[in-house]
Amino acid sequence: MSSRTEPSPEAIERAWWARLPRVLYAPTEVFAELRDESREASDARQEALVAIAFLAGIAIFVGSVAIDPPYNRYYLDLSAFNLTFEAILGGAVVGILNFWVFGAILYLGSRGLGALSGYRMARHIAGLATAPFVLVLLLALPVRVGLYGTNLFHDQGSDNGVGGHVFIAVDAIALLWSLHLALVGIRVTQRWSWSRSTAALGVTALFAILLGTFAFALSAR
Repeated sequence: MSSRTEPSPEAIERAWWARLPRVLYAPTEVFAELRDESREASDARQEALVAIAFLAGIAIFVGSVAIDPPYNRYYLDLSAFNLTFEAILGGAVVGILNFWVFGAILYLGSRGLGALSGYRMARHIAGLATAPFVLVLLLALPVRVGLYGTNLFHDQGSDNGVGGHVFIAVDAIALLWSLHLALVGIRVTQRWSWSRSTAALGVTALFAILLGTFAFALSAR
């Protein structure tokens, strides 16, 4: 009688890297893997999920500054190096916020509807849910930067107009896709109905709005 050999942590980690693209077209089976909340399983997927959050953060950051550019076009001429550096640094900050802060809000929203899973699972759902923005980073962002360059960081830049609105629409689609993945993640990991999962995501959105309003009020003082 042969005993079953458990996969090594390295094998589990490699499996997660191979599994990541499937979250875009087969999210149910990917999120189902998050049900294993053991230390070994969580550690094995941590690196892959942080990578998704960081790469997605770059796309989210550039999309955000394109909507509300931080620099006056006639005041500062950014170099390509500065744009790249700020995009990477901003992406890291956004990735941290998505992974830890949105993960905390998602945890609170799920707990409000009776979830018993931990904060770590909520962080991992939040990380996986940003995967559509990695697609934006790979496919749309190079075109956007190629067309507009540093004007993305300037107000009244050449990205104002129909072309800029097209890329804003692409970001909006990615955001809706991410919210759908978060909904699927809640439903699959908690084994809930669609209605209960939607309610949990609604509570999460409410917490996010309240937090955003509070942060805006502090910044406006």
